[in-house]
Amino acid sequence: MGDNPCMQVNHVNKTTTPSTRDIFSMSWPMALRAVMMFSIIIIDLYLVSFLGEEAVASIGIASVISGMVMGTILAFANAMQIKVAQAYGTNEPLELKTAFCSGLFINVSLVIAGIVLILLVGRSLLDLMAHSAQIAQSAQHYLTVFLLVMFAEALSSAFTSHFNGCGRTKLAFYSFLISAPINIATSILLIFGLYGFPELGIVGAAWGSFIGALLRMLFLGAKFYQSHGVFANVKGWLHDSFTVATQRQFNFSWPIAATFVSMTFANQACMALYSNLNVSQFAAMTLIMPWIRIAGQLSYTWTQATGILVAQLLGKSLSPDALDEFLSRAWRGAFVAAVIVAMAYALIIFATRFIYVELSQETRLALLSFLPFLLLLPFPRVSNAICGNVLRASGDTKTSMNIHLSANWLFMVPVTAFFILVLELSATWVFALFILEECVKFPFFHRRIWTKEWHTLKT
Repeated sequence: MGDNPCMQVNHVNKTTTPSTRDIFSMSWPMALRAVMMFSIIIIDLYLVSFLGEEAVASIGIASVISGMVMGTILAFANAMQIKVAQAYGTNEPLELKTAFCSGLFINVSLVIAGIVLILLVGRSLLDLMAHSAQIAQSAQHYLTVFLLVMFAEALSSAFTSHFNGCGRTKLAFYSFLISAPINIATSILLIFGLYGFPELGIVGAAWGSFIGALLRMLFLGAKFYQSHGVFANVKGWLHDSFTVATQRQFNFSWPIAATFVSMTFANQACMALYSNLNVSQFAAMTLIMPWIRIAGQLSYTWTQATGILVAQLLGKSLSPDALDEFLSRAWRGAFVAAVIVAMAYALIIFATRFIYVELSQETRLALLSFLPFLLLLPFPRVSNAICGNVLRASGDTKTSMNIHLSANWLFMVPVTAFFILVLELSATWVFALFILEECVKFPFFHRRIWTKEWHTLKT
C-alpha cells in the first residue's frame, strides 16, 4: 500500500497533528458540496413550480418518503467515514478494506430494504398524504424513478465516506461539479420537452436526478478503483470474519442513524406545531429554516472534518497531550467559523426584503426579530457539534445519541408545544428555543469531553 494515493493524503506522523489549514482544506469541499446539494433541490423545485402547485406538492410528498430512506443511508455513511478514518490512521490495509466493504454492504442492504418497503406501502402512504388522487399518482410516478436515484446515491455515499475518511474530501465536491450541471440541464430538457426530448413533467426532474447521481457514482467508483482496485492484494477480514466485522460496524453506526431519525421526526413535529402560529409568523419560520441549514454548513463541516481527523489520530494512538493540542486548535477555528456564519445569517435577514419581495410587513418584522438569536446561535451549536463529532470519532456514539434524543423529546418538542399551544407566544419566542436547546445540550457534551475518555479509541 505504499503507493496507494489514499494512504498518502493528509497522513501525520507520531509527533505532529494536523494544522488549522489542514482542517480548512478538508472542510471547505464538504461545505460547498452540501450547498450544491441544497441548490440542486431548490432549482428542481423552482423548475417544477412552472408546472403548477400540484406538481410541487407531488414532489414534496414523494420527498418525505424518499428523504427518510436516503437520510438513514447518509447517517450510516457518516458513521462509515469515521470507521474509515480510524482505519486510515492505523495505516493497516486490512482495516481499511474491512471498514469500506462493511459500510458498503450496510448501505446496499439499507437501500434495497428501503426500495422494497416503498414498493410495498409507498402508494398507500402517498394516498394518505396527498390532497387529491392526481397528486398521489404524480408523486408515485416521480418516486418510482427516484428509486434508481436512491440506489446510485447509496453507492456514491459509500465511496464519499471512504474518501472523506481518508481526508480526500475534494473528490466528492468534484463529483458534484461534474454531475450538477448535467443534472440541471437534463431536468430542464425532460421536464419541458425541449429540443425534441419527451415532455415528462415532474418525472423528468427524477430522470435528471438519476443521470446526475449515476455520473457521480461512476466518477467516484473510478477514483476508488484507481486508488484500491478491489483490494485484491489484501486477504482476509478484520476479526477473521466479514460477518462479525459488519455486525460490529453496524453496532457502531446505528446510534448515529438513530440520532438522525430522532432529529428528523422532532423537526417535523415542531413544524407541525409552527403551523398553529398565524400565517405571517409561520411563513417566517418556514422561510428561514433552509437558510439556517445552508449558511450553517461552514461551521458544521468544520466540526465534521475535526471528527475525521480525531478518528485518524486515535487510530495512530497519539498521546493525550497531542490530541488535546489538536482539539484546542480545532475549537478555536470553529469559533472563527461561527463568527462567519453569524455574519452570513445577518446578511440573509437583511437580504430577505430583496429575495422575497411579496412578503407582508408582519412577516418581515418576524424575520428581523430572529436576528439577535441568529447572531448567538452558531457559537453554542458549533461547540456542541465539536463535542459530538469527537465522541463519535472515539467510538462513543451512544452518548451523543442520548444527549440529542433527550434534548429533542424532553425539551424541544414539549416546550415548543407549551409556548405555542398554551402560552400562545409569538414566533420570536418560539425561535429562541433553538438557542435554549443548545444550552440544554451544552453541559452534557462538554462534561463528557472533559472526562478525557475520548482519548482512548473504543472498538
